[in-house]
Amino acid sequence: MTPGDDDMQDAQPYKVLFVCSGNSARSILAEAILNRMAQGRFAAYSAGSDPVGHVHPAASRMLEMNGHDPRTARSKTWLEFTGPDAPRLDMVFTLCDRAAGEICPHWQGEPVVAYWDLPDPAEVPLPDQMAAFHATYMDLERRITLLTALPLAALDRLALKARLRDIGGGGGVGEMALAAGPA
Repeated sequence: MTPGDDDMQDAQPYKVLFVCSGNSARSILAEAILNRMAQGRFAAYSAGSDPVGHVHPAASRMLEMNGHDPRTARSKTWLEFTGPDAPRLDMVFTLCDRAAGEICPHWQGEPVVAYWDLPDPAEVPLPDQMAAFHATYMDLERRITLLTALPLAALDRLALKARLRDIGGGGGVGEMALAAGPA
């Protein structure tokens, strides 16, 4: 069900994977945000190339502060999203430099891949760490709001990839691309 495929454009939900190396902060937040905004259109997952095996405590606090249940978050390997029993992904978002530079596994389906680089809030020293997590949460929420507003069925793969790249670039580019309508 790749977005833009005419024979599958009405099938729901679009399956989205957020990837970071450790899968303890950014990708965990993104998964929770999209699942809340999904309204049946999306199913979000997160994974790491080298998962740390736990959710960062500040990420858990940020989820709780924003009304998400942090007990549903779990750090996991991206290998859970390969193989014949894995969900067929429609979109994969890499949220950090380290994971973007790695050789990705073969995902089930033919997902559109986009790079949304975000600084790792877990690397910010403790006095400012919660502020960094808050800023990351807000940035992800803005980007995901733009993603959920896209007319996915009307976009071919190239147009979708360009829109996702624009959204990830920040600086209002995503809003301009969204306002432009289908390519």
